[in-house]
Amino acid sequence: MKRVSLTQFLVEQQRQNNSIPAELRLLIEVVARACKTISHAVGKGALGEVLGTAGSENVQGEVQKKLDIISNEILLEANEWGGHLAAMASEEMESIHPIPNRYPMGEYLLMFDPLDGSSNIDVNVSIGTIFSVLKAPEGMSTPSEQDFLQPGTKQVAAGYAVYGPQTVLVLTTGNGVNCFTLDREMGSWVLTQSNVQIPADTKEFAINASNSRHWYPPVTRYVDEMLAGKTGPRGKDFNMRWIASMVADVHRILNRGGIFMYPADLREPEKAGKLRLMYEANPMAMIVEQAGGMATNGKERILDIQPTALHQRVAVFLGSRNEVELVTSYHKE
Repeated sequence: MKRVSLTQFLVEQQRQNNSIPAELRLLIEVVARACKTISHAVGKGALGEVLGTAGSENVQGEVQKKLDIISNEILLEANEWGGHLAAMASEEMESIHPIPNRYPMGEYLLMFDPLDGSSNIDVNVSIGTIFSVLKAPEGMSTPSEQDFLQPGTKQVAAGYAVYGPQTVLVLTTGNGVNCFTLDREMGSWVLTQSNVQIPADTKEFAINASNSRHWYPPVTRYVDEMLAGKTGPRGKDFNMRWIASMVADVHRILNRGGIFMYPADLREPEKAGKLRLMYEANPMAMIVEQAGGMATNGKERILDIQPTALHQRVAVFLGSRNEVELVTSYHKE
């Protein structure tokens, strides 16, 4: 079988669909290269002295792991000088990161969660990097937070890298979803899955069940019906999976179907959810929709939400279309 590299794939997409401008192709390649570097650091683990906490907190008030900070730095440094970006924003930083004046300013905005699933770092379970690309607004001279506050429908590309037994890069530029596996010997990304489709029906769900006493009634009803199995209203048995790393949970759903849920709950009623709209929900929603799935916040399509803040939170229900439709309908009742 002829091996197709990420670069070749992007160049051919550019020729066929004219969907990937040269600047965007370069940007994706640089992000992919940064993910390769992060994969290397993750793979070294204790040998690279990168495990454990850094003794600091991020803007979310979460304790930072050493690898969180290292990954953030890798992505910032890799993307600063290329000339295709106007600014970046990271889940780990309070405000945006404008491109330093000594470099040319490009027309794209990059957002990322440098290392998703931090609680899994020290126990050697899959973690990942999530990224989202927007176009800078017309006539923007100095980038501000406001320029990033675009609904998910405006994304021109989204993707994630999952650092598991294999390192896999999952990418969409609005023309389906493709997966690339890192060939560690050659150091190149090789196309291993094309036009991935999420099955519309599933028997698997992912949710942190330890929070069940705090759930709102629609979520309780939906999960209870699944747990009732063959004898319940759904008439079939369901399996539960929960990796506590959104990248790993979504990657499973992309490959074999399922529904991932991180609902808002009664612990902090003033918060719309826990996951971040800009760094996690929007890029994942774009990928899931491009693979034929569905993503809502229980009420509306995630990609239609107009962001009001850089670190805005949101409830997330995504995956196999028929299940997401059902749990969303329970919220609307």
